[in-house]
Amino acid sequence: MKSYLAILFLLACSTTVLAQGYSGKGDQKFQVGVNLQNNATGITGSYDYGLGENISIGAVSSYALGIADEVVGTTRERFDAKARFSAHLGPVMGVSDQFDLYPGLDIGLKNFGFHTGARYFFSEGFGIYTELGFPIARYDTGDLTPSEELHNQFTVNIGASFNFL
Repeated sequence: MKSYLAILFLLACSTTVLAQGYSGKGDQKFQVGVNLQNNATGITGSYDYGLGENISIGAVSSYALGIADEVVGTTRERFDAKARFSAHLGPVMGVSDQFDLYPGLDIGLKNFGFHTGARYFFSEGFGIYTELGFPIARYDTGDLTPSEELHNQFTVNIGASFNFL
């Protein structure tokens, strides 16, 4: 029994050592998760491609599924898509290779905004992530209805991250 536990421990450590939060140019990450915001809960997916040692570009899309009763959200208001730029600070800060902290800017269908996120990889291909996002400049500067505020306010994304090397 002790030998089985030792083998499992060694396998877990070896896969953890190979995990890479961000590996630089050519690094590819796909993330899928839940999008949480005021008056709605939905799904989100994102893709990042490494352009250099510490920068990446990508795209993110979200769709609000569960909306509050007072929100009359059409498909147009429920959907959002953005292009984004991120700076990966994990390698710069000298933290574990499994961890990546990345602030960045995004421009989308609803606003120009800021995001910051963190990823932690348990193995070479699988990890978890969380992101916080908020608009810097909204395209509609008037009073927004609750349905117009979908994806145009502070959001939290939580989910799984996959590494494509």
